Amino acid sequence: MDTSSLGISYHAILPELITATAAIAIMVGDAVARKISRRTAGLLALAGCAGAAVAVFSLWGETGPAFYGGMIINDPLRLSFAIVFLAVSTLTVLISIRWIEDEGLPAGEYFALLMFATTGMLLMASANDLVMIFLGLEITSISTYVLCGYRRQDIRSNESAVKYFILGSFSTAFLLYGIALIYGACYISGAHPAATTNLQLIRERIADGALFSPRMLMAGAAMMIVGFGFKVATAPFHIWSPDVYQGAPTPVTAFLSTGSKAAAFASFSRVFILTFAAASVMGSPELRELQSAWTGVLAVMAILTMTIGNLVAIVQTNIKRMLAYSSIAHAGYALMGIVARDWQAVAFYMIGYAVINIGAFAVIEAIARRGDIRTSLSDYSGIGFRSLGLASVLSLFLLSLAGIPATAGFVGKLLVFKSAWGAGFHMLVVIAVINSAVSWYYYLRVIVLMFFSEPAAEFNPPSLTKSLGVALVIMAIATFYLGLLPGRALALLENAKNQATMIVAK
Repeated sequence: MDTSSLGISYHAILPELITATAAIAIMVGDAVARKISRRTAGLLALAGCAGAAVAVFSLWGETGPAFYGGMIINDPLRLSFAIVFLAVSTLTVLISIRWIEDEGLPAGEYFALLMFATTGMLLMASANDLVMIFLGLEITSISTYVLCGYRRQDIRSNESAVKYFILGSFSTAFLLYGIALIYGACYISGAHPAATTNLQLIRERIADGALFSPRMLMAGAAMMIVGFGFKVATAPFHIWSPDVYQGAPTPVTAFLSTGSKAAAFASFSRVFILTFAAASVMGSPELRELQSAWTGVLAVMAILTMTIGNLVAIVQTNIKRMLAYSSIAHAGYALMGIVARDWQAVAFYMIGYAVINIGAFAVIEAIARRGDIRTSLSDYSGIGFRSLGLASVLSLFLLSLAGIPATAGFVGKLLVFKSAWGAGFHMLVVIAVINSAVSWYYYLRVIVLMFFSEPAAEFNPPSLTKSLGVALVIMAIATFYLGLLPGRALALLENAKNQATMIVAK
């Protein structure tokens, strides 16, 4: 049977197929072997990530029409963010192997859920339809709800799962309401009346002014901003996010604060940059006015997010909670790229942030021990005298988060600041620079504690497993590589951005 006329292409969804197959293989292996070893489960997960990465690179440059009835598209935005997701998943697997053993938890379900969550994130980036974005979001969300509560006997982990489920429910409700409003706003009458959730058709109808109600479209966009706001933890929708990050197992917190956030930004970019913003430029003055309105709303959200995140992080006494508020602040910085309509800057920011943040949480996991018993800032006193290597690596990641030159964090911030400045949002950039300066206080506080305070008598340097050691080396090298030699990555993203612009213009 010729499936080409139906838009069916297994090659187009090969990355998603591979990660889903890896998840199923882990589950089947766990069921057959009664209890699959952590090493075997971890290797299967790593094989899934590696295979999916090969599939992504095989798709690079093969942009074309949408597949599966317009639901899936292979474009540069999808492939750029897919690299981010697979890097996050690979690093999370590497830092989780030791954690699973220390906690004495079943490895099969954990790594299977991680692969299912990755599949959902890949779908969110490849979605060319609002319904497909929702489907990918739900696959990711359901998997991460369970991961948050994976330490079943820990009340903090259970509380984290419940709160994340409630946050996810709000996000789902607002997104669905927004999708329904946009569907109705794009209704056209005539011989063949129809509404649509296909993003390419929505873009065309906005550009042609063929809308049932521009105001309904604006209301739908507002609902989607709220929905995505819950997922990326932007103010004022961040309230329970620090509780979730603090209570969840440390590797899961690393995954949520990077991969889940990047997936939401991928969909955010596709809907608001490649669809609404691109179409509004060609639309009526009324539509351009509406587009300007939601851009202003996002700019205010970015200011609130980075300011609240940094100011509240200053007073935290738990390092996981401090990094949770730091993650909120970084969502504000990344949101500047959405405001400036530069998804390339957002993609680079997210890959750099993912490497740095997972690295920081990997060190925290090594120090915290079973049950996250050493996560208070006071526990880090004098660690530099007992474990110079771990303290030095953590200092590198914290300084990169602060934006010190020659690191990935500096280049990422420079890109989003430059994009926002070039788009005319000068005050936004000034406020962001001030916020970045404020963040130095709480990052340096940890470094001062590690190297200039008396060591705790009961602290014994942890032994690193090979997987955790390899992960830390990879992340340290990547932090310097993206900071000192970002040219290759930026050239790939610039080429991808140009291809995406040509696709949208067609």
